[in-house]
Amino acid sequence: MKKPEMKVEPIKNGTVIDHITANKSLHVLKILGLPNEDINVTLAMNVSSGKAGRKDIVKIEKRELDSSELDQIALLAPEATINIIRDYKVVAKDKVRFMKELKSIIRCNNPNCITNANEPIESRFHLIKTSPILLRCHYCERLIDAEEIDKQF
Repeated sequence: MKKPEMKVEPIKNGTVIDHITANKSLHVLKILGLPNEDINVTLAMNVSSGKAGRKDIVKIEKRELDSSELDQIALLAPEATINIIRDYKVVAKDKVRFMKELKSIIRCNNPNCITNANEPIESRFHLIKTSPILLRCHYCERLIDAEEIDKQF
C-alpha cells in the first residue's frame, strides 16, 4: 500500500530558502517581517534531510531577498540555499555567504561596548570562523558565538 503524500503547490515568483537549520525558520520569518497580509508563505519545519538530518524550508511568494536579509539569514542558517523562482522555474540558486564584516545586524553583548553607550555608532563585527560561527566586535573585541546570536533573534 502506497503511503499518502501531501504536496505543496509551487510558487510562480519568489524565493525558496532551503536547508535552514532545523527549527530556525520562525527566526528567519521574523528577520523578513513575515508573515503579512500581502505575501503568501509556506513553511516546513523539522523535515527529513539526507544531508543535515533535519531541516526547515520557507517559500515566499512575490518577494526576492536583498543582501542585508541574506546576511542575517546566514547568521542563523549558514547552510541555507536561496532559490529565486520566476515563472515557476528556478532561475538562480546559491548558498548564503558570510560577509567578512557585519554591520547593524546584531548587538554586542558587552554592556561596556561603545555601541551600547547611547552613542550614534552602529555595531560592527568581523567574521572569525563560520563553523561554528564566531564573530568579534570591532570596538571592544568581544567574541560572539552562535548561541549568543540566537538569543538576539
